[in-house]
Amino acid sequence: MLTDYHNHLENGTLTLDYLEQFTNAANNKNIGSFGISEHAYHFYQTADILQNKWVNERRYYDMKDYVSLFHQAWNKEIDVKMSIEMDYTPGKHKEMEKFIQSYDFDYVIGSVHWVGDFGIDLAEYKKEWERRDLYDVYRKYYDQIVTLAQSNLFDIVGHIDLVKIFKYVPQDEEFLLEQYERATDALAQSKTCVEISSAGLRKPVGELYPDPRLLRKCFEKNIPIVLSSDAHFPEHVGADFDQSLALAKEIGYSSIMTFSKGERKEYPLG
Repeated sequence: MLTDYHNHLENGTLTLDYLEQFTNAANNKNIGSFGISEHAYHFYQTADILQNKWVNERRYYDMKDYVSLFHQAWNKEIDVKMSIEMDYTPGKHKEMEKFIQSYDFDYVIGSVHWVGDFGIDLAEYKKEWERRDLYDVYRKYYDQIVTLAQSNLFDIVGHIDLVKIFKYVPQDEEFLLEQYERATDALAQSKTCVEISSAGLRKPVGELYPDPRLLRKCFEKNIPIVLSSDAHFPEHVGADFDQSLALAKEIGYSSIMTFSKGERKEYPLG
């Protein structure tokens, strides 16, 4: 069994034709459980959760159109999971929970893209890495990974070490391992799975998410995994899954989690 649960339509249209380009790509790569997880900040219904200038300029979808798209697909017997990728936002647990419970998602991804006013993975903010204290950014980033897990609102944590995207990584390994330890301690007490994401291979960091040392801690604490590509274009669906599978098996994983309407099942890893 292979999964690809982290995929975006935002560079195209919320139409069945465009969606089918993704599902066809998944079928061609023998991905047995495939889902679309558009960024929640694009939707008017999340305006009470995350507000900043960068996000507000990109809030142009309505959830009713998104849900309708999936019903069109299901009516055509297209097997696609409906999900959302939500920016975990400290202090907005009630608002996030209300939004998540308002829709019949198959699963929900929680990710950290913002450390305060700092969009850590955005090219527009890259210069900020030279202005800020690297260790402070990492500590605050993993503070959010911990509380994301503790909220127990999410089925999957997206690209758990996204903070390394531009190759700004602390040289103090003890500090780094401490962040991994507390993140995985929190995840182990939650329902949240970790994705092995091949997206990092297409980013400046040039490596999978997560770091093998972090994934090993996940394995040791029995935190389940899924596979994801974080495709923003159909051609990236299932990209570099050979490397994702090799890492998972090297660490010791032999199974993968699947989702359907909030129900989860474990299958042998493809």
